[in-house]
Formats: sequence, C-alpha cells, structure tokens
Amino acid sequence: MIHVYFMPGMAANSSIFNQINLPSDTFEQHVLDWFVPDKGMSLSEYAKAMCTRIEHNDVVLVGVSFGGMLVQEMAKHISVRKVIVVSSVKRTAELPKRMVFAKYTGIHKLLPTGLVNNVELLAKYAFGETVTKRLELYEQYLSVRDKYYIDWSIDQIVNWKQNECPPNVVHIHGEKDNVFPIHHIKDCIPVKNGTHTMIIHRYRWFNEHLPKIILENGRSI
Repeated sequence: MIHVYFMPGMAANSSIFNQINLPSDTFEQHVLDWFVPDKGMSLSEYAKAMCTRIEHNDVVLVGVSFGGMLVQEMAKHISVRKVIVVSSVKRTAELPKRMVFAKYTGIHKLLPTGLVNNVELLAKYAFGETVTKRLELYEQYLSVRDKYYIDWSIDQIVNWKQNECPPNVVHIHGEKDNVFPIHHIKDCIPVKNGTHTMIIHRYRWFNEHLPKIILENGRSI
C-alpha cells in the first residue's frame, strides 16, 4: 500500500482534496492541515513539526501552492517515495517578479492581512482569484484566518530559497495559473486551461493521472 499525504495551499484546509479519489487497492490517502506557527519559526522548523504528523514510511507527499513548497522542505527531513507539487514552484528562480520585488522591498508586509475574515480578499491572496461567485464554497476552503499565520506564510513564500530542484520532485502546473505564471516554470507536467485552483476545479484530471504519476519513475504522462 502506498501512503499519499496531501497538503493544501496557504489559508486553505484539506477539504480542497475532497474530490480526489485514488484507487483504494493501491493507495491510502491522508490529509494534512496548517497550524499556526510559533513566533519566529522558520519554514524548515515548521516542516520538521509537520513531519511528526506523518505516520508511515516512504510516503508520497502532494502539496498545493505554498503547500508545495512546504512538502519539499518536509522531504529534507524524512524518507519519501516521491514529492508532487501542484500549482507551486520548485526553485526560487520560478517565483514571479512581483514576489522577488516584494522580497527586496518588504512591500508584502504592508498588505492588509488584518482583514483575513474578508473571504474575497483572502481568496485573492491564497488563490489569486477575484471571487464573486460561490462565496460559501470559498468560506469552506479558506478557513485558516489567523493574521500571524497569513503574515508568516506570505513572508516565507517571497523569501523561499531553493536553487536546485530535488530529483524526486514532480511538478504539475496549470497553463493559466495567475499566481505562479507557467512561463517562469521549468520541467513541469502542464495542464491545459488549468488555473491556480485546478486541484478543486479539475479534480477529474488528477483522479485520472495522479496514480500513474505516482507509480512511474519519469515525469511524463
């Protein structure tokens, strides 16, 4: 049995994976959720703490967006079979220019994160989308609204340092991702018309392709 652990993106909870169903004769699915970090906690320290929630050996880690960065950090502390990042980045060089600009100017620290209970604003931060429909759905998905956690997450994203992609990382990326534009991304499995929230809206693609991606050695499908 292959144990697959799913990590959601910033501010999102594990319900974003509710429609992901892998064949139960081969895979056992597990979900992880964010916790509020201790003051001054580094991403590496956070990753070590999250690793204590992994109850099996040689697991597959699947992380979405900021969760994709986190699972790569987790894989530096535990033995993993494979790391799959979705709608994310695997090297600092893949971050968009606006995030690089934020790193050097600190402008991200001026964002009105105190308004995290405004779901429309939170969706803009977390999903890169202007939400005008299905607000109740986004209320369900975006439940991690602690201001310190949001500030910490944004700071960790813009300051993330990783020069080389680890060999066991597979990257799945939407061609219409407006948070991490695909033209910055190297060596990924592209999803036609996929947006930053494709793990929710294109779950059928993942149900069809994830089993093969997990089982094979290469990156192509």
